[in-house]
Amino acid sequence: MPDVAVDSEPAPGAHLVTQRSGYEHHGIYVGNGRVVHYAGFAGSLHRGPIEETTLERFAAGREIRVRMHAMATFTGQDAVRRARSRLGENRYRLLSNNCEHLCAWVLFGENRSSQVEACLAHPSVACRVAIAMLKGWIDAKGHDDLLAA
Repeated sequence: MPDVAVDSEPAPGAHLVTQRSGYEHHGIYVGNGRVVHYAGFAGSLHRGPIEETTLERFAAGREIRVRMHAMATFTGQDAVRRARSRLGENRYRLLSNNCEHLCAWVLFGENRSSQVEACLAHPSVACRVAIAMLKGWIDAKGHDDLLAA
């Protein structure tokens, strides 16, 4: 199913996606303008725990889309409870426990990431992603340095 742009408040348990430099960032909408996501590498090269944040902070100025899942095992408040059950977890691993893995676990009880699978299956994709992420980090770092001056 295609992603749908968010133009009103998403349903609790919705799988949210924002495009970042070279990758997609994922989270679960828990209601009242709040999102549970893995903060690790969401906007920097620093690890971070699973946290609950605002839609604005999650989006970081980018469009938010809802990834539709017709066959999710856990939906609505069940998905919200599962997402919140992992708040504070600080075991981010890019290839095995990232924000997309979290959302797959919340909704399906499975630990998987289509982005990681694509990179492992196609090394050229992995190279493009790594270069885009590095460029995004350098651009953000330069922007942060300008703001600090």
